[in-house]
Amino acid sequence: MPHYDFICRNCNKRFSKFLSISAYEKEKKSLKCPRCGSRKNERRWASFYTITSKKS
Repeated sequence: MPHYDFICRNCNKRFSKFLSISAYEKEKKSLKCPRCGSRKNERRWASFYTITSKKS
């Protein structure tokens, strides 16, 4: 399940959510900041890693 990072544009609180892609599409306009309750959130790029079969 994808991990999404957000920052609240009202209070600058950073927070994360684990949501399926379809759940994110449904909920992205209604996500609330856990600190102030604002819906003015901006999605941030999260770091990620991958495992491959080849040696680097």
